[in-house]
Amino acid sequence: MEKCVEISSLTKKYGRYIAVDNLSLSIEKGEIFGLLGPNGAGKSTTILMLLGLTEVDSGTVKVCGLDPTKHPIEVKKRVGYLPEDIGFYSEYSGLQNLMYIAELNNIPMDQASVRALEVLNDVGLSDAKDKKVANYSRGMRQRLGLADVLIKSPEIVILDEPTLGLDPEGVRKFLQLIVRLSRKKGITVLFSSHHLHQVQQVCDRVGIFVKGRLLAEGKISSLAQQLFSNNAFTIEGEIDAAHNVLNEPPTALKDILKKIHQIKGVVKATLNDNHFLVESKNDVAAELSKLIVDLGYGLCYLNKKDICMSVNTPNFNIISYI
Repeated sequence: MEKCVEISSLTKKYGRYIAVDNLSLSIEKGEIFGLLGPNGAGKSTTILMLLGLTEVDSGTVKVCGLDPTKHPIEVKKRVGYLPEDIGFYSEYSGLQNLMYIAELNNIPMDQASVRALEVLNDVGLSDAKDKKVANYSRGMRQRLGLADVLIKSPEIVILDEPTLGLDPEGVRKFLQLIVRLSRKKGITVLFSSHHLHQVQQVCDRVGIFVKGRLLAEGKISSLAQQLFSNNAFTIEGEIDAAHNVLNEPPTALKDILKKIHQIKGVVKATLNDNHFLVESKNDVAAELSKLIVDLGYGLCYLNKKDICMSVNTPNFNIISYI
């Protein structure tokens, strides 16, 4: 696969403070990559280096095959950037704002008019194109920000905490919009966020970024195993000893524990009275429930938890596991 972004041993310091620490990462063309981490992790600093807006202390960066330090203007022509807060001329309409941005990007006016109407339609703002931005809601402003990014037909779109201030429904619609536009136009997306559940919904791959370092990267399903190799999954439940599904006496409870340990991937299992807790490298819920039923018992309940997937994201509690 063609690489749109290639980062090798990238480091950025501010005095003694290391904002980005020996980062190596690549992003493939057309994929949506999530840069996930708490505030202050170094995500925005990394983005600034990708855009050529801050100096690199050591390491290398290539964006669309270009070094942003040496060719910042060429990189900016190929990359669209949506920061946390984007400014517009409030007394201009959405269309007027886009026409102004098109002029700044040296897009001929005849092309700009067509392009502006096209991207406004893409982000669902055609009906509000002539409304003053001062009267736009927060969600509408974010969608206009995305149109602002798209008007120059970028190869890469960088979104830095784009859902801040949106209500849950606004977040849902915005995330759906990102995926739809990426798939439709083949745009590579770097989505920076501290909200794990949002990253899960839209990203093909994710990099977990904490204190300037990349702790793990890959598909969401593999991150738990990278970070918590011996207990990525936890399954708890209760055996219904009163419900005998066999016509013969069921297996003794003490023997069930031995058989649970024999399931491939199980690392640890405990059984107290009828309650059990199983830790495993992979999801063994199906095998576990089948085993219990085959041994003659019913299940009162069965809950499974993927540690990496179930983190309470607003405070990025994944840090407590690291």
